[in-house]
Amino acid sequence: MNDFQQCLHNITRRHFCTQGSNVLGSAAMASLLGGGGGGARAFGADAASARLLPQTHHLPKAKHVIYLHMVGGPPQMDLYDYKPLMNDWYDKDLPESIRKGQRLTTMTSGQARFPIAPSKFKFAQHGECGMWTSELLPWTSKVVDDMCFIRSMNTEAINHEPAITFMQTGNQITGRPCLGAWASYGLGSLNDDLPTFVVLVAKPTNTEQVQAISARLWQSGYLPGEHSATPFRSAGDPILYINNPAGVPSEIRRKTLDGLRQLNEQTLASLGDPETRTRIEQYELAFRMQASVPELTDIVKEPASTYELYGEEAKKPGTFANHVLLARRMVERGVRFVQIYINNWDTHANVAGRLPSQCKDVDQACYGLITDLKQRGLFDETLIIWGGEFGRTIYSQGGLARENYGRDHHPRCFTMWMAGGGSKGGTIFGETDDFSYNIVKDPCPVHDFHATVLHLLGFDHERFTFKYQGLDQKLTGVEPAHVIPQLIA
Repeated sequence: MNDFQQCLHNITRRHFCTQGSNVLGSAAMASLLGGGGGGARAFGADAASARLLPQTHHLPKAKHVIYLHMVGGPPQMDLYDYKPLMNDWYDKDLPESIRKGQRLTTMTSGQARFPIAPSKFKFAQHGECGMWTSELLPWTSKVVDDMCFIRSMNTEAINHEPAITFMQTGNQITGRPCLGAWASYGLGSLNDDLPTFVVLVAKPTNTEQVQAISARLWQSGYLPGEHSATPFRSAGDPILYINNPAGVPSEIRRKTLDGLRQLNEQTLASLGDPETRTRIEQYELAFRMQASVPELTDIVKEPASTYELYGEEAKKPGTFANHVLLARRMVERGVRFVQIYINNWDTHANVAGRLPSQCKDVDQACYGLITDLKQRGLFDETLIIWGGEFGRTIYSQGGLARENYGRDHHPRCFTMWMAGGGSKGGTIFGETDDFSYNIVKDPCPVHDFHATVLHLLGFDHERFTFKYQGLDQKLTGVEPAHVIPQLIA
């Protein structure tokens, strides 16, 4: 045996030793259950065996997720965390007893003072739950009884990149699987002709201060590559290279892929690299999507009633409303997880000029999504998540006036909401102090939020793991995390 053959032999043997326990365990489970009728998912098993067994630890409440991420951090006290006492504190300094030495960003660390900036927007109570919402959200206010508000979210990160990464992957360091990748890995596909996990990036009407976001946020990390998101574009082909090049008929593309598959299967048999299987499956999915994606993205046949729900902006490619409508069409067709990002919530200045525009972009669309899913019988099985990576400060960054101000990053408290998918509608969870600065009741750390979302998807976050570098890795990390039962219907 020459050196190259010995290397192949060692790789194959090592691969068998690391994977063999899962294969044998799956076979034993299938035998005990009479060929795959029930039981828990053998996490870490290959894709073929994963399809034979049920995939959750308990009965899931949600089959799909639509995650609406507000990039930049929406100001909670201008939207959902009503603080009327702050009107009496206008332009007074934030007390040190409230700030408690909290670290500051470089944007405000040099300020001589921290003047209180009460919200300039009016609030009113809505629904049977009595949720206070801003005048900027008239459509959303109509469905607050279907929504589960968390006013006590808190995070460890104070800057955008680590904060968004933490919210998406459970860790401030890039390279980990995101929530959508975990859902794809655990639940698998409901439609073999569409991706399991899709990402859309909406363009806001106002683009004063957008944050950089990249594919690192929707990668699969150490999970198999097939669980990374498929990005859909707003212009041109929905997916790059989805169509055949000019002069290449479908029959030639099929013949080419068959040849590539044979070569990849030879490589897989020789080396046992699971990423080779991923490559085979991605080529095949891409071929099938040539038929399924055009039908999915063709919204011309949607009735007029659809645009009465979502607004006329839903007709314009690239808008948030358009992407939310596409998300509904995706979950209708079996897509498991849809992530939509919309930028420009980083309101360091000009809250009065930018926040109304941001809210107009998302307000009716969120109302339309909730209402539409309810009408179609999909609401109870589709979990909608709305929120940013952190909150904003009650004190003003830079100059302060009654009619305008700016707000810096604030990790200690912010507001998110969920709707559908087994979340408890009409719930208002957590409280902050009069300054919307510190949590005074029922904190919700990011890991607890993730544990709760995984529970709604049917997973025990402690047992939902993937072996990597000798450790049983999990979304919620190594520190204690807890499901929050008050958020679950």
